[in-house]
Amino acid sequence: MLKSKFLFLLSGFLFLLPLLSEAQQLCMVYFKDKQHNEFNPYSYFDAKALERRIHNGLPLDDPSDWPVNEAYMNEVSLMVNEVIIESRWLNALAVDADDMQINNLRQLTYVLKVEWIKPSEMQMTSVDDYDTSINANEAKVLAGQLSTLGVDAWRKSGIDGKGVRIAILDVGFDHADKVPAFDQIRNEKRLIATRDFTKRGNNEYVYYGNGHGTEVWSCIAGKIGDIQIGLATGAEFLLAKTEKSSEKYSEELYWLAAAEWADKNGADIINSSLGYTGKRYFNWQMDGKTSFVTRAANIAAGKGMLVVNAAGNEGSDPWHYVGAPADADSVLSIGGIDPVTGYHTSFSSYGPTSDKRMKPNVSAYGHVIAAAPAGLTSTQGTSFASPLVAGFAACAWQTNRSLTNMQLFKEIEKSGSLYPYFDYAHGFGIPQAGHFLNKDEVSTTPTFKVVENGDSLNIVVDKYFAGKNIGSQNPEFKSINGVDMESTGKQEYLYYNIMNKSGVLDSYYVLDVIQSDVLTILKSDFENGETLNVHFKGYSISFKL
Repeated sequence: MLKSKFLFLLSGFLFLLPLLSEAQQLCMVYFKDKQHNEFNPYSYFDAKALERRIHNGLPLDDPSDWPVNEAYMNEVSLMVNEVIIESRWLNALAVDADDMQINNLRQLTYVLKVEWIKPSEMQMTSVDDYDTSINANEAKVLAGQLSTLGVDAWRKSGIDGKGVRIAILDVGFDHADKVPAFDQIRNEKRLIATRDFTKRGNNEYVYYGNGHGTEVWSCIAGKIGDIQIGLATGAEFLLAKTEKSSEKYSEELYWLAAAEWADKNGADIINSSLGYTGKRYFNWQMDGKTSFVTRAANIAAGKGMLVVNAAGNEGSDPWHYVGAPADADSVLSIGGIDPVTGYHTSFSSYGPTSDKRMKPNVSAYGHVIAAAPAGLTSTQGTSFASPLVAGFAACAWQTNRSLTNMQLFKEIEKSGSLYPYFDYAHGFGIPQAGHFLNKDEVSTTPTFKVVENGDSLNIVVDKYFAGKNIGSQNPEFKSINGVDMESTGKQEYLYYNIMNKSGVLDSYYVLDVIQSDVLTILKSDFENGETLNVHFKGYSISFKL
C-alpha cells in the first residue's frame, strides 16, 4: 500500500537560524575589476550554452562571465577562515571570516565592498523501501496532475521536452541513481552532469541526504513503465545539490554557484523548489530585487535561462507571502492547486510582492504522486507544482525553439486557464497545452454577462454553462475559449476581483456557480475608477465602477 507523506513546509521551505559566534560572519567580498586574461567562451561553455547566448543576442565574451581574478582569490583565501564559493557573475568570493579579517579585507585596494549574508539551515525529511502501487484516489491525483497540463495533447503531438536541458537545484536526490522512474533518462545518457555544491571541489555525487529532489525530478520527467509522472520525459538534465542538513553556511550562496554551473553547462530551464522567507527576511524585502538569491535568479534569467520557482508553502501562516527567489520579476513563480476543489490550496503562498507585482504567475497541482526513493508516494507542496510547470515549459519550448526565455515566460502566462484574468492566489491559472499546439485562433464564447441596473451590477451566467451542464455531461462544451473544461479542475467556478486605480487588486474571490444569477455588486460601495474583473470558463470581462 502506498505510504502517504505530506510535506507542507518540508517541501523545500523549512529554514531555521543557527547560532554563530558574534565574530564569525559569512560575507560576500566583491572585487573592483577582473582580468580578461585569455578567456575563451568556446572552450569554457557547453555548446548548448553558446547556442542559448547566440539565440538571445547575448555577447559570447561578456565581462560577467570572465573568471574571478586568481591573484585576488589566492590572497583573500589566506586572510579568511574559509572560501565558500566564487562567483563570476558577481565578481566576488563568499567567505567565512571574523571581524578582524573582514576589516582587513576592506583595506584591500581591489575590494569594492563586503556584504554580510545571514546564515540558516534546512531541516530534512527521511524516506524508507520501493512500492509502485497506488489506490483509486491516488490514481485520480496522478492522472489529474498531468491531464490539467494537457498530457494527452502533448503525447498526441509527440512532444516530451526533447532537446531541452533542465537544471534542478534542490536539497538532495537520495537514491535517484537507482529509482526506476529515471531508467530511461540514464539509459539514453540524458543525465548530463551532477554536482554537490555543499562540498568544496568538483563533487559529483548527489544521491544522498534527502529524497525531496528525487520527487521533484520525477514530477518533471518521471516514468515507470506505463506510469507517467511528469511531462518532460524526453528532456536532458543537470542535478545540483544546494542544501545541507545542519549547514551553517547560506544556501543562497550554493544556489548562486549552482545557477552559474547550470549556465555554463547549457541549461535552458532551472527548476528551484526552494524558497527563503520569513525567518530570514521581512515581507517588505520580497520586492524582486533585495534578497541575495533573487538577485542571482534575475542574473540567471538575464543569461537566457527560464527560471521556474515554487511560490512557497506558507499560505496558512502569518507569513503568507511568496518567498525569494519567487518574488523576482524574471522568475516564473508557481502556486499550488488543490485537486479536490480545483482552486488554490490553502498552504500555497499568496502574492502580491511587496512592490505590488502579481505573483504567482501560474499554478499547478500542489498535491501530487511522486517517485520517492522508497516508491511512489503521495505528497504535497508547491515544491511539486513548480516541477510540473517546468516539465510543461520544456514541452512548450520544444514546439518553438525560436522563443527566448522571456518570450516563453509570457506565452506560458497567456496559456493560463484564467488568462487574461488573474489574482494573487492562482496567477493566470493552470497552463494549457492547446495554446502551444493549436495554431488556429480561438473564438471567444461569452459565458456570462454583466447587467447594469441603476446602482446594481448583476453577474448572470448563461444557462447553458450554469450548474451541472458542464464537461462530460454536455459534450458541446468540453472545450470553451481554448480551455479544456474536463482537465482543469471544477470549471463551474466564477472568479472575480476588484482592481484599484493603480492596477492592484484590493480583493478577489472564487464563487461556485449553481444558478444563473451568481452575484450582485453595488457600485456605490466602491470608489470611482476602480475596476470589476470577472472570469468564467475562459471568458473575461472588465467593468469600470
